[in-house]
Amino acid sequence: MSDAHDHDPEVELTSALVPFFVITNGRALPPDQQYERTALVTAHQDTAAMARTLAPEEQAIMDLVANRMLAVAEIAGRTHLPLGIVRILLSQLEESGLVLVRKPAPRADSKDRELLSAVLEGLKNIGA
Repeated sequence: MSDAHDHDPEVELTSALVPFFVITNGRALPPDQQYERTALVTAHQDTAAMARTLAPEEQAIMDLVANRMLAVAEIAGRTHLPLGIVRILLSQLEESGLVLVRKPAPRADSKDRELLSAVLEGLKNIGA
């Protein structure tokens, strides 16, 4: 006989039964931390002790980036969480000092392209 309050191991915290605001503790993404989808995330090396007290979703992110760098979009895909929720969780993890987020390199402007073209032309002339 089963009690209505028994925990079902099949139900994950991120199931449809749990609203996303519960996962993020009702927090919104701070305006100064608008992570781009291609920003790279990795864990600090000395964070194992602090990471033990994390929510399951935060722990899943920490497990993914423990020994490598992953893009924000890839973290969202692997955790099956919406991109916005992953950004909020990353913000919390970064504030706690658990992860490093490297912003993507800015696109080259036209002056850089001109310089690269000149260098390429110079290399062609040297080889000829």
